[in-house]
Parts: sequence; C-alpha cells; structure tokens
Amino acid sequence: MIKLKLDNVNKQLGGMRILRDVSLEIAAGEFVVFVGPSGCGKSTLLRLIAGLDSICGGDLLIDGRRVNDLEPRERGVGMVFQSYALYPHMSVYDNISFGLKLAKTDKASLRERVLKTAQILQLDKLLQRKPKELSGGQRQRVAMGRAMAREPDILLFDEPLSNLDASLRVQMRNEIARLHDRLGSTMIYVTHDQVEAMTLADKIVVLNGGRVEQVGSPRELYERPASRFVAGFLGSPRMNFLSARLQTPGETSLVDTLVWGITSLPFDSSNLAAGTPLSLGIRPEHVSLKAADGTASVVVTAVEYLGSETYVHLETGQDEPLICRCEVSAGWQAGDRVELLLGIDNLHLFDADGVALSRHPHAIETLPAGVPLRSARASAL
Repeated sequence: MIKLKLDNVNKQLGGMRILRDVSLEIAAGEFVVFVGPSGCGKSTLLRLIAGLDSICGGDLLIDGRRVNDLEPRERGVGMVFQSYALYPHMSVYDNISFGLKLAKTDKASLRERVLKTAQILQLDKLLQRKPKELSGGQRQRVAMGRAMAREPDILLFDEPLSNLDASLRVQMRNEIARLHDRLGSTMIYVTHDQVEAMTLADKIVVLNGGRVEQVGSPRELYERPASRFVAGFLGSPRMNFLSARLQTPGETSLVDTLVWGITSLPFDSSNLAAGTPLSLGIRPEHVSLKAADGTASVVVTAVEYLGSETYVHLETGQDEPLICRCEVSAGWQAGDRVELLLGIDNLHLFDADGVALSRHPHAIETLPAGVPLRSARASAL
C-alpha cells in the first residue's frame, strides 16, 4: 500500500528552484531516509510533506488523497525538529500533551495517550521533570513523544540527532530503529550522516541539486550506485575514481585505464563513442596490496591507523591518491612500493556525465578476479 506519493513536486524560493520534479512513492510502514549535501533540498522536501512550506508545482498525496492545500494539522503528520523546541517551563508530561490539548482531546484519552507514549520511549518515570533536568537524549525523546502522542500516520524527523555527541547518537539511533519496529509506522528521516542512513533506512533517497539522484535500499546504493555522485557520496572513505578513456565501445568495453593500460571490461558502452572519457570506480575495501616484485608498482604516501584497520594512501599519478582499507597487521609504511589487485566484480564504470554503465550480464571476463594495477608515473621512475 502506497502511504505517500510525490508527483513531479517543485519548489521555488526567490526565483531559485529548490526542488525539481521530485517523484517518489513511500509504502506504509517504510523507514525512508533523505540524504544529500547541504543545500540539496532534503529539509525543504520534508517541510513540504509536513505542510510547513507550500508546493509550487506537482502533487502530494497521502493515502491517495491530494493534500497540497491542507493545513499541517489536517495531514496526519508529526514532525521532530533538529532543535528539541521544548517548553522549558513545562514538565515532560505537559510538553508531550501540548499538541493534544490544542486539538481539544478529552482528558481521559489525552492521559492514556501520553502515558502510552512515555512508556514506549521509557520516559514514564520522568514525566514531572522539566527539560533542564534531562539529558540531551531524554530531551530528544520528549520531542519525539510530543509528535508521537498525536498518533500521526507519518512521522517526520529533521536531523534529530545532530545536536548530540557521538556516543549518544549511536544510542538514539538504536532507539529510533527499535521504535520503528514497535510502532510499524511510516517514518521519513532527513540526515547528513550516512551512517544513520545506512543503518536505519529501508530505502534511501539521494538528493542532488534539488533532484532525486537515486532511490534504493542501502545495499543497492552502496554496491550498485547509478551515478558517480551517489558512488562518491555514500562510503567513508569515498569510492576511488581513476581516469579512463573508451577505446572500443560495445557490449563489453575496451578501455584505456591510463594507469594499467588497455583492458577489456564487462560494461556495456554501445551508446558511447570511441574516445569518450570515463571514470573507473572502486571502493577502498576492494583494493588489495602485495609487496612489489617488479617495476609495475605504486608508492605508499601515507598510512592512517584507526585501531581496527588502516587506510593506506597510494600515489597513482591521478589528482587524488588511491585509498586502500587494510588490516592493521598488514604493516604498510610510507615509502613502501606495492602492487595493487582490483576485483573485477567490484569495479564500476561511469561515463562523462557521471552515469553508471550497466554491467553486461553475459560478458566473458577476460581478466582474472584480481587485476594488477600499475602506475604509469611510478613505472617511469
């Protein structure tokens, strides 16, 4: 069942287009996360759904009903803001019940819903405290409770954990996930933190410049990004990109990788012309190192020790170093010469516009699982 549908939604502000033809379907009970860089329109989109801002074009439907012109209180939507926005002179009980009082809910129902909400959020023993007597995580739960007590059809979260320290963010992230499991309600969550997105979402919506770049599960977006933008945005460290050029287009592509020579790769480039510039992508965890035993080697320029793993930076002659995620026991040091192995199954190829080329499903891969990579610059030294 489709709970919420956006159909070519647009938003302009001061002559500037903030959102461009956004179309999206969200199923009942889904946990959907909006991500993207600052200014991409994710918070604006959330405000349009809540009814806090007006839609300039397109339609917003909730349960099949067009709600463009409905007031926020008529949409069955609750919103939790980045700032807690609690009333400091009110108790936890009064903060949670405030919206219900405005809606003139009868006293018996009001009390029942506040107590039920407080129990779910583990606030039942704190109902008489004021916000100043609460921790940051407890205040955030009160803000969530105020939205939940109205029993909205859809819960919206606008970067609710950004004001918390790192350890508390982990705790609250787990609490929100458990809350979704218990309630089974539809939740839409805006964040700039990709860890939150990857761990919470059933479905991630990546926004870029006011447009939807890709929609999919966390695994789908990470393993099969539709564009170089998505590939570079999700993942830390981000995906490595190497310059390449198409030599011979076809269902499998003959590509000059510029750093290991001309190679056949299982990507369909039938719609591209020979000579088209490409980008070859691979994530740091899919790069393997071995001690150099010949001239085809690259140089380790830096090693970052993170306790459970290390990031090894390598000079390949590109504008940016290539990063490899390695086990600590590998023991690489700056100045070491190494050879690289790249797994064919983990390679990505993007055209000049940053669009991912599709992998040919029946291609005969002419390379072994591990492809040695050499640096043209390093081999010339």
